[in-house]
Amino acid sequence: MENLNLFVPLILIGILLIIALILIFADRILGGSGEKKLIINEKDELPVKGSDTLLNTLSSEKIFIPSACGGKATCGLCKVKVTEGAGDIRPTEDPFLSDEEREDGVRLSCQVKVKDGMKIEIPKNLFNAKEYKTLVYGVEELTYDTKLVRLKLVEPETLEFRPGQYAQFKVPGIHAIRAYSIASDPKNPNLVEFIIRLVPGGVATTYVHKAMRVGDKLTFTGPYGDFYLREGSNREMICIAGGSGKAPIRSILYRLRELGMPRKVKYFFGAKTGADLYYTEEFRELEKEFDNFEYIPALSEPREEDEWEGEVGLITDVVDRRTGDLSEAEGYLCGSPGMIQACIKVLKKHDMKDDNVYFDNFS
Repeated sequence: MENLNLFVPLILIGILLIIALILIFADRILGGSGEKKLIINEKDELPVKGSDTLLNTLSSEKIFIPSACGGKATCGLCKVKVTEGAGDIRPTEDPFLSDEEREDGVRLSCQVKVKDGMKIEIPKNLFNAKEYKTLVYGVEELTYDTKLVRLKLVEPETLEFRPGQYAQFKVPGIHAIRAYSIASDPKNPNLVEFIIRLVPGGVATTYVHKAMRVGDKLTFTGPYGDFYLREGSNREMICIAGGSGKAPIRSILYRLRELGMPRKVKYFFGAKTGADLYYTEEFRELEKEFDNFEYIPALSEPREEDEWEGEVGLITDVVDRRTGDLSEAEGYLCGSPGMIQACIKVLKKHDMKDDNVYFDNFS
């Protein structure tokens, strides 16, 4: 019996080794390791190695798919169309996919493992996204919880983007990626600005507000997003933002100013108290410069010391009061998902068409 007891551990180790060898063999047979070929947009073959996710594999090949959560399946942004080799939809993907997307083969690239011969379709504009190495050029306090971050591009030295688009920060020292709208003037391509509000417990915003220093190195990818100024349109514009949502609207207004403000623009900005307002003078000057631009800030809970004489209430209520027929207008929205949905409801009440409402839902 003692001899048998001595052999039991050896037998167990032998069984485990056999199982491991079987798994390795199966992994290779099924294409889990070694070189594979990804077929992109039915024409380009991309040789890749390993068995990582589509998101990480494409990133290693300098094809950057937007993913505000860094591949944790919590943002739903990293969608690509997989026409062959995707396998079954995982439970982590299900909440982010519509019935139409499921039928069309759309998947979350952070949840799909690469297989040999896999066919995917990627929008052409994503091939314009690059990785940028920068130095922190300036950090300016705008309010008690909001800062302007100015980055000087090092490699590449310039960024071309459409006003309204966003980029994704790689937070130094930790494996975290966060998306932030570009707030800067497109005509200054070597300096890129972001408006970042402190989120309690947020690793990225805590870094920006507590640890970031001038001279720090920072990497981001971009530009991304379908939320950008439609320069070919002459429709009236209704811009609505709250908090750090002022960032992309600021960039859009820089461009409109350069163009001579060719369109009528109403800009509604919602804040809680006077302490949450910033860049007020900048937009008041723009009002003086162009008669067809109007800046309408509103406070939901003004304090006595604010001595506030402007609009009071939720920004959606203010928009409702201050707009009429919007059937031929465009809406540019930036804020929390809840705020955006509330704004859409108000705009539709005033007959704005769904196709004329623009936003990026990465908050």
